[in-house]
Amino acid sequence: MKVAKFGGSSLASGEQLRKVFEIVVSDPERKIVVVSAPGKRNSDDIKVTDLLIEAAEQQLRGDNGEHLIEDVVSRYASIAEELDISESVVTGIRENLMALLHADQTNPKRYLDTLKASGEDNNAKLVAGYFQSLGVEAQYINPKKAGLIVTDEGGFTKVLPESYDRLYALRDEPGIVIFPGFFGYTLDGDVLTFSRSGSDITGSILANGVKADLYENFTDVDAVYAVNPNVVSNPKGIRELTYREMRELSYAGFSVFHDEALIPAFRAGIPVHIQNTNNPAAQGTRIVSTRDNKNGPVIGIASDKGFCSIYISKYLMNREVGFGRKLLHILEDYGVSYEHIPSGIDDVTLILRQDQMKGEAEKKIISRIKKELHADEVNVEHDLALIMVVGEGMRHNVGTTARASKALAEAKVNIEMINQGSSEVSMMFGVKGHNEETAIQALYHEFF
Repeated sequence: MKVAKFGGSSLASGEQLRKVFEIVVSDPERKIVVVSAPGKRNSDDIKVTDLLIEAAEQQLRGDNGEHLIEDVVSRYASIAEELDISESVVTGIRENLMALLHADQTNPKRYLDTLKASGEDNNAKLVAGYFQSLGVEAQYINPKKAGLIVTDEGGFTKVLPESYDRLYALRDEPGIVIFPGFFGYTLDGDVLTFSRSGSDITGSILANGVKADLYENFTDVDAVYAVNPNVVSNPKGIRELTYREMRELSYAGFSVFHDEALIPAFRAGIPVHIQNTNNPAAQGTRIVSTRDNKNGPVIGIASDKGFCSIYISKYLMNREVGFGRKLLHILEDYGVSYEHIPSGIDDVTLILRQDQMKGEAEKKIISRIKKELHADEVNVEHDLALIMVVGEGMRHNVGTTARASKALAEAKVNIEMINQGSSEVSMMFGVKGHNEETAIQALYHEFF
């Protein structure tokens, strides 16, 4: 049995939905289909989810968001008309969206999540209607009915373990199951969404729950590439990589696959196959638990901007009990989280998302570090990019760091910071943001 998830670009128009139908019915093993909300039809288009968010925010401000809901309905109507789907489906979608728009707003977060999730929910109804119109046995199933129950822990939505047992019953449903991604229900019956691109998470949860043999994730690229194609022309495609490698690459900026989505599939040992809806014959990329390291030490290079560093130096820091706890407590007081902490015996560097250090927050944090920790030196470096070099093969290869450092030096890119993960699957270089592309190109040409 296979679980197949289709992203927004795969469902943006009637033409795309025809491709989805052909892919699904071409393999009887594709029992469960997870769908996103319709995405962009072109670069100037707006995603349905963004329209729904804007409509909800207008209502919460006291304005009328009905015109935006009509824009959303027109997207569904356009697809339905192109595919000759019954008008009753679109009528039902309009009624549902208008009811949600004018629903109780006393809990703004719940209100926003409910309206936001309706993009996937209504698209699943539309897709099921299309399959049925072509004589295929298919049914829309709501996450609440299926038993996809989630927690709400400080804004971080997680699936409850008992959901997996409930979801197993989907195996016995007749025909093809069309399931909306992106959201689940609390024990109290409230809708909660996963983070953006959360349909990937739903697909992975269902694959785990039904004990699928394979989780297929259909998108709009032929494969995961070793580096961003916008930075390096015609980069090498990756045929196979491990969960751990993909997790590292996703964290550092790979947008093909949502990093949180790997967890349920990883825990169940289910391989993931990333494929192209527009070119299903392409080999794609498989994500597996283990693989043979025959490609060299590095499998991929990723990067992300928008970081800053706080460098703290204090003589005999390593002998001071509680120094790290006090430092992190200061960050906690301002609701700031850190990404990495490379350290030495007398110094430590905090790598943070720069958008957390807005306004007076930075001044107050630095002031408290100096005053409470009696630091000898505190420096802040802004506008950093983190370059992640990833590969299971690095654990068994001598000189990878030296090769990377040499390549950056020859490209005249100064390294602000180096951090080697304890797993030895990745190493990270901090460089100035304006050197990001130069650094990536230098590293790619060195290893590929």
